Amino acid sequence: MDDDFLLENKTAERLYHEVARDLPIIDYHSHLPPDLIAQDYRFPNLTAVWLRGDHYKWRAMRANGVDEYFCTGNASDYEVFMKWAETVPRLLRNPLYHWTHMELKRPFGITDRLLCPETAAEIWEICNAKLAQPEFSCRGLLKQFNVVVVCTTDDPTDDLRYHRQVAQDGEFHVRVLPTFRPDRALMVEDPDRFHHWIDKLSEVSGVEVKDFSTLIEALRKRHDYFHQHGCRVSDHGIEQFYCEETTEGDLNQIFRQVYNGRSVSQNERNKFKAAVLYECALMDYEKGWVQQFHVGALRNNNTRMFQLVGPDTGFDAIADGNVARCMVRFFDRLEMEGKLTKTIVYNLNPAVNEVVASILACFQDGRIPGKMQYGAAWWFLDQRDGILKQLETLSNFGLLSRFVGMLTDSRSFLSFVRHEYFRRILCNLLGSEMERGLLPNDFDMIAELVRDVCYRNAVQYFNFPGVTGSK
Repeated sequence: MDDDFLLENKTAERLYHEVARDLPIIDYHSHLPPDLIAQDYRFPNLTAVWLRGDHYKWRAMRANGVDEYFCTGNASDYEVFMKWAETVPRLLRNPLYHWTHMELKRPFGITDRLLCPETAAEIWEICNAKLAQPEFSCRGLLKQFNVVVVCTTDDPTDDLRYHRQVAQDGEFHVRVLPTFRPDRALMVEDPDRFHHWIDKLSEVSGVEVKDFSTLIEALRKRHDYFHQHGCRVSDHGIEQFYCEETTEGDLNQIFRQVYNGRSVSQNERNKFKAAVLYECALMDYEKGWVQQFHVGALRNNNTRMFQLVGPDTGFDAIADGNVARCMVRFFDRLEMEGKLTKTIVYNLNPAVNEVVASILACFQDGRIPGKMQYGAAWWFLDQRDGILKQLETLSNFGLLSRFVGMLTDSRSFLSFVRHEYFRRILCNLLGSEMERGLLPNDFDMIAELVRDVCYRNAVQYFNFPGVTGSK
């Protein structure tokens, strides 16, 4: 894995090394914990920064016969690392094999060996020694990766104290901004959790939430609060779009039933979710935010393991539900009212790549370049094959030149190498097509495209406060 990894021709090498490699990173969707950035946390060892909380790696370890004790259990950090070292040689052709060694190379500088049981102890010592250095703290890692903006993912009830703490530190110049993620306002399939969350929302918003209208009033107050703290992006994790029509009376009845612990029908759930998403879309439009929709995850499929270790632990899959009709109706309603804001849609099912991209093209408005974005390859698709398919779909159905680029969608401070991975794949694709005569043999022209996709488009599209640049 040398400096020209994934770069298969001289033009690709030039595009990456001369143009893409050193561009800053705007990571507009991540799950990094803001408290660790605020306290500039130093990880005690490689497992703590690399393996704890990484459900990608846990899935691979389970597939390799590693007991849950070493994934989400109470095994020591060294034991967990050694089990990962046993798994890595079995990962050939899995993207984790690339990412693992890219993350060892950068930032740890390990380039002369592969991770396996025989090399594990020495790699453990080398990495742990570096993690003790100041430049390997949470903030130090962000600086090493040349990150200028990172957006975390935050519940509307969050007080954003850690974002304030980071923003008030004049010595730290990476913008750490919240993202408004109101998924729990939609979880009417779980009355107990819904009731608990509504009570918390009432407390932090100062609004007694007792029906649908007061729910929206409370969310709006939190939306305002997030905006004051630099938030310019919302995000919604949904299995599908919802477009059912309803009345306020129906919504109030559904709210009361769920809040009081009674279940409602699937149709009633869909009506409630459609209404909440619509109201959130109006708030985003009013403030000029970008709204993101992550569509198509079938979550927590292993009931026994969900009960044992909880959500977000690697037991999710790709949903195969219908996408097109409700997606069209949802966006069309907003468009008819003149209240459709900038939008990014990420699909998890690759079978609907072209479906999603073609629908988004219907709602470009001729005023905002790239207003409707076909989002970066997400989750199960953010590997070489998935990234290439996303780039091909976007190019065939829209404008690659207006794409806002890659993100990490990760809880790890080492996962910024995914931007490098994406940039290498992009440069190789463009360089290959230049050499084959499918793109103009004009290096300066294609270099501008690379700069736009990897950095400048995101600067202009998100309009984050205090972020400018024409790198």
